[in-house]
Amino acid sequence: MDKSPIILGIESSCDDTSAAVLQGQKVLSNIVANQSIHKKYGGVVPELASRAHQQNIIPVVDIAIKKAKIRKRDINAIAYTQGPGLLGSLLVGGSFAKAFSLAMNIPLINVNHMKGHVLSHFIDDNQKMPNFPFLCLTVSGGHTQIVKVINHLEMEIIGQTIDDAAGEAFDKSAKILGIDYPGGPLIDKYSKDGNINTFKFNKPKVSGLDFSFSGLKTSILYKINNELQKDKNFIKNNFNDLCASIQHSIISILLEKIELAILNTGIKEIAIAGGVSANSYLRDELTKLSQINNFNLYIPKFEYCTDNAAMIAISGFYEYINNNFTSYDTVSSARLIF
Repeated sequence: MDKSPIILGIESSCDDTSAAVLQGQKVLSNIVANQSIHKKYGGVVPELASRAHQQNIIPVVDIAIKKAKIRKRDINAIAYTQGPGLLGSLLVGGSFAKAFSLAMNIPLINVNHMKGHVLSHFIDDNQKMPNFPFLCLTVSGGHTQIVKVINHLEMEIIGQTIDDAAGEAFDKSAKILGIDYPGGPLIDKYSKDGNINTFKFNKPKVSGLDFSFSGLKTSILYKINNELQKDKNFIKNNFNDLCASIQHSIISILLEKIELAILNTGIKEIAIAGGVSANSYLRDELTKLSQINNFNLYIPKFEYCTDNAAMIAISGFYEYINNNFTSYDTVSSARLIF
């Protein structure tokens, strides 16, 4: 009989309400409730997100516990996302976790959302796990980072965006093209029928391992607006090529920086995480790069790329076995850093 601790994870940093139950590193359930209301606004509306979390949190947790086939009293600890994220959304998850911890008299564990993405690689779900130390390219709608991972608890950001994130560059570009939110996955889809070399955009010049995407977004906007003045059907006539060229421009920046990070650190264990790690072009190009440069590449399953509570629960597991618990006066933080 498995004696590993059972951890309930709660994730509510943005617009997905998620609850997961893990026993040790094994996922017993991982439930995610999406919020479709944001599509008509072209992006996440924080107030609407927090209200939806309030509606979803109890049903989602209930389903997660039932699907895991456990009782509430079997849970050894509850882990929740403290930040970073939308403050109103974080408060819903944090408040529920504190109330559950008090009611069940079990430890409370606060988790950094970005560390959760990194540690999703250690979920025991027939996926290959990286060896320490490794580099993790963590890319999402709100963050772009290169993290040096020493062990399950010790991590260091060695490169990060100085302005916008890669995921935001995808979504803003999609909006320019008239694609519904979230646009990143749709750019990935349409780019498969396009030519990556049709259009060139100005790349930012940022030294070291840091990133910048604001200039690229501006270059894309100006290029398309200029062409639309000449031909009102420019986007329609060049749609797939625009998607492919934009995606190539964003991904090539990520690839250049991870190559530099490997060169600077000598580390050849490379992982990716975050919502953008689901991008097929990034996965394919990194796989090619790993074969050329002879490094080990770790790509998470799709369900662990986007925001999910399993990554919070696995982070909680490592905190639990190291007796790292938090107090009830710990506050949620929209800009929580490592």
